[in-house]
Amino acid sequence: MICFGVGEGWPSEDRRHASFLYRVGRTHVLLDCGDGMSGAFKATGIEYDDVDAVFLSHMHSDHVGGFSMFVQSLWLQQRRRPLPVYAAPKAIAALKAWLDAVVLPAELIGFVIEWRPLVAGVPMTVGDLVIHAHPTRHLVSLERSFGARYPQTSFEAFSFVLEGNGFRVGHTADIGEVRDLEPLLKARPDLLICELSHVDPEPLCAVLRASPPGRIAFVHVAREHLEVPGRVEAWLRETLGPVPFMLARDGDVLSF
Repeated sequence: MICFGVGEGWPSEDRRHASFLYRVGRTHVLLDCGDGMSGAFKATGIEYDDVDAVFLSHMHSDHVGGFSMFVQSLWLQQRRRPLPVYAAPKAIAALKAWLDAVVLPAELIGFVIEWRPLVAGVPMTVGDLVIHAHPTRHLVSLERSFGARYPQTSFEAFSFVLEGNGFRVGHTADIGEVRDLEPLLKARPDLLICELSHVDPEPLCAVLRASPPGRIAFVHVAREHLEVPGRVEAWLRETLGPVPFMLARDGDVLSF
């Protein structure tokens, strides 16, 4: 897996926004398309036709802000294979309208986008990967505040479990409460890609220590945790005890 961007939602001079490329055998799945991911993808040398599917966890810009630029890149690189794009049901209409608004209509781009709704409890197979979506509470408070006024807005958010070739990865994307981790940890992942921004780190780490994955890569780390170099790593070592972890950086390549 390649970390194209591990940053949180705030602007940053040294971190791109959330985007990860999972590579299993000949299968390539892009999970989220945060700002800056198109340049990171180009730098890998991977062919644009090799991407088998895109999964978008939710509609915050730090997770989808690079999506239209990636579609433009696929068009300019003359992709011809259909591209499945999985997103929350309400998000699909908005994503279609967005591409139309930035002058990337279906008639122009030269390949078919197959829009597929994310449905909890329904496994999705992409090549050598089986992917399970789990709803999170990340946008629940915003839906309470704005849902009635913006009924067409997608306030759905998902985390994922990815399985293939004898391994299992949990990917939180953004969560809203510590209990959002439960379905991921229940799957006993070999690797957990875990955000460290939207929930209190103390109860989060308590849950991780009680039901430890094989190892943890923390992403989406809140900027305040990084103000003093080494401080959050020292705290995590003390709090997590024997659970192996790392703080992922843009460009890191992680094995399963």
